[in-house]
Amino acid sequence: MNAPEFSEFVNADPVVITDGEFVISIEFSSREIVIAAIKDYTIRWGVNYRVCESEPITFYAKCVQYGTNCNWLIRASLIKRKFCWVIRRYNGSHTCSRITISQDYAKINSDMIVEVIKPLVEVDPSLEVKSVITEVQSKFNYTISYYKAWLAKQKAIANIFGGWEASCEALLSWYKAMVQKDPSATVEIETAPAYQGDEVVQDIRILTRVFWSFYPCIRAFRSCKPIVQIDGTYLYGKYKGALLFVVSQDGNGNIVPLIFAVVEGYCRIVREFNVQYARLYERGELTLNGSIGSHVSNMLWSSIMDTAGVLKGARNLPITSLVKTTFYRLNELFTRKRAEVETRLNAGHVFSEYAINKLQLNQEAAGNIQVNMFDRQNEVFEVHEMPRGLEYAVNLHQRHCDCGEFQTYRIPCHHVFACSANQRLDWQQYVHDIYRMEEIKKVYRARFKPLGNPATWPMYQGPRHIPNPHLKQVSKGRPKITRFLNEMDMRDLRGPRRCRLCGVQGHSRSRCPHRAGSSASGGAHNS
Repeated sequence: MNAPEFSEFVNADPVVITDGEFVISIEFSSREIVIAAIKDYTIRWGVNYRVCESEPITFYAKCVQYGTNCNWLIRASLIKRKFCWVIRRYNGSHTCSRITISQDYAKINSDMIVEVIKPLVEVDPSLEVKSVITEVQSKFNYTISYYKAWLAKQKAIANIFGGWEASCEALLSWYKAMVQKDPSATVEIETAPAYQGDEVVQDIRILTRVFWSFYPCIRAFRSCKPIVQIDGTYLYGKYKGALLFVVSQDGNGNIVPLIFAVVEGYCRIVREFNVQYARLYERGELTLNGSIGSHVSNMLWSSIMDTAGVLKGARNLPITSLVKTTFYRLNELFTRKRAEVETRLNAGHVFSEYAINKLQLNQEAAGNIQVNMFDRQNEVFEVHEMPRGLEYAVNLHQRHCDCGEFQTYRIPCHHVFACSANQRLDWQQYVHDIYRMEEIKKVYRARFKPLGNPATWPMYQGPRHIPNPHLKQVSKGRPKITRFLNEMDMRDLRGPRRCRLCGVQGHSRSRCPHRAGSSASGGAHNS
């Protein structure tokens, strides 16, 4: 098995499932492990049991056919002086006929499935639900429902990476520590008021949107291509939403993540994007402290799901674990790329591998081009591609060619190569600096700073933050609204329903027992 990608969250004490038959005096470290072992034994052998006694110091169970076809029983007790649980009584194997495990077999619950799939989730939190079903099928010869598999996966993620609600509360502390270590980082958080009935709860805020960018990413864009790509992916955890990200490219064609955000949803078509973009532009919210917005020359819509591996599995995690994952994976990415650039520089490379390959292709294609000089001083030419006869105007002084490739890639196209050769000019002067290894080195120059021991972090003092209840994943009931929510929709922490007829909590007016003509009301009057 591969090493877990999120090693800092790995559970060091997994539950032990005993193989084979139980024996008297076998020891277990906890009551929970005893019960898990009995469940595992029961499912593997296709039998069933009923609990006769379940106390803090004793667990006693018998076969469901005890006294008729089988005498199987087991008793485990806590031995305080040894700080462990011990099997004190056991009658050996079942003698009853084995049962056929059905879809409603209660012993295979989500908690038991968690113990089966936890090692897989530790390695890959993006583990598909169908893979969970397959794993349970291979272990127990039993096909669980999709919902039970999904629920078990969410519990496993919560056990390893922390619960979603607790993670939401911890987010502000982590951000505060990160900004303290690196004040140049950017964090923006939007919240909405929480309501109890019609009253605003003063010490609770609903987390609606989160925006963050680390300083090394902000600094990196100054040496990247003047293009950003925007996309997003849905969150697959306990709460719905979308993870948005903005990326650029260095001079070697490598993706460089710049900005991240968690929001309610995102635009899936260009028209919606343009509308939202125009609104943000009017509100002046398209810059990142002036560090990115002033450098952007073009906005492209593209699909880059789970960009550069930085987001792999992250969209399955609670919010704080998701943010921490981007932090540590970007640190690893920048460290690795920095070393690669140093190696190429030490080897004497001037241009990136991407630029060299493109330059070689364009130089080879320049052999069948006829060049006509029009203005030597301003370096204006007209070229003819042979044998196709296509004609293009080239202005080296303005770095322009009618084919468009010279302006787009900022690398000499085959027309520019032909003009340079005709006039014995050095074509290297027309290669933009972003393709030089010295410039690519600047992309990864800034370094991430370790956050250190959480005990040394500054204390967060402020309202408690909770996830947006409207975004909670539900499997049953009426379909939830899909539109974006505003403050008027956040009145979701109301108290219990109160009847408008009798004033009692717990039911509505239509179900009130005192409603005229109801049987309950009549019974009450008769009594």
